[in-house]
Amino acid sequence: MATQMKAIVPSNPGPASVLSLVDLPIPALEGPYDILVKILGVSLNPADTKVRKSNTRPNRVLGWDAAGVVEQAGEKALFKKGDEVFYAGSIGRAGTNAQYGVVDSRIVGRKPKGWSWADAAGLPLVALTAWEMLEDHFHLKPYAVPEKDDTIIIVNGAGGVGTMATQLAAKVFNLKNVIATASRPETIEWVKKNGATHVISHREDLATQLKEQNLTPSLAFICYDTPHYLPQLVSVLRPWGHIGSIVETDDPLPFHQSTGAFGKALSFHWELMFTRPLHGYDLETQGRILNQVAKLAEEGKLTNITTVQEVFSVQSLRKAHETVENGKAIGKIVFEVKDTIEEN
Repeated sequence: MATQMKAIVPSNPGPASVLSLVDLPIPALEGPYDILVKILGVSLNPADTKVRKSNTRPNRVLGWDAAGVVEQAGEKALFKKGDEVFYAGSIGRAGTNAQYGVVDSRIVGRKPKGWSWADAAGLPLVALTAWEMLEDHFHLKPYAVPEKDDTIIIVNGAGGVGTMATQLAAKVFNLKNVIATASRPETIEWVKKNGATHVISHREDLATQLKEQNLTPSLAFICYDTPHYLPQLVSVLRPWGHIGSIVETDDPLPFHQSTGAFGKALSFHWELMFTRPLHGYDLETQGRILNQVAKLAEEGKLTNITTVQEVFSVQSLRKAHETVENGKAIGKIVFEVKDTIEEN
């Protein structure tokens, strides 16, 4: 087996143009649960662009989504050589923008059968993020009839996480009312296609639109601009409602501007998919979730959220970073990883 691999890394903090092709050693297994994966599909998430702009670590491999084949397995690994897998990994380890990656097998799932490598790679991070919010934070039960008549509003329903949250809420957690926000004709069509029962614009006042449709959410899932939408959501949620966000902010959360948060006994939750791997906490749960996602994908209960597919290269990755940063991405941008990674 070769000892070197191609990878795309940021040469220094900066715009998408800093992404460069380099040769790096193929990573070695570090723990008994680790597996070495030959990467055949990857996808892009907003986290990649944020880390790229601030990264100062030399030759840091970004990318937190992959599908591929196991090449080596540690003594306690949950997969063996030749198994087809998909995973998001840990932001604390080297990412997936390379020909090979090492990951703890406890946070890995089996790749859905019948799905291309690239399309499968579009699922892990968004599925884990959305599933953890719905199950861990909002205490919903998959496959069950909801105990309460919960209504969820998903802010930025056409993004990667928003799209998957919409599908899961409607098709797996069986919520009757799934409200997604979208503002362009193509994004409105997209969220409806993915299971939204109601659509409102995040560019207009949420309370007015919800009142017009006689909707009172009990759950709010923020996928964009937490400080801007938090006060609006506090004003529209039912008592004892839950607000969850995946978008961190350097500014204090504006609860002081949110009249009624205390009076309604609302709960606020942060969701970070990387929490489990970063802290070594309950790792097997992520593998369990991904295996369920694979089964649902095979059965057609979860559908493909890819909107752009490219061959993985420096040029295609730079272009994708720019698309995500411009706020124009819908669903997921995914890549097929060939036997070699090129500039163009």
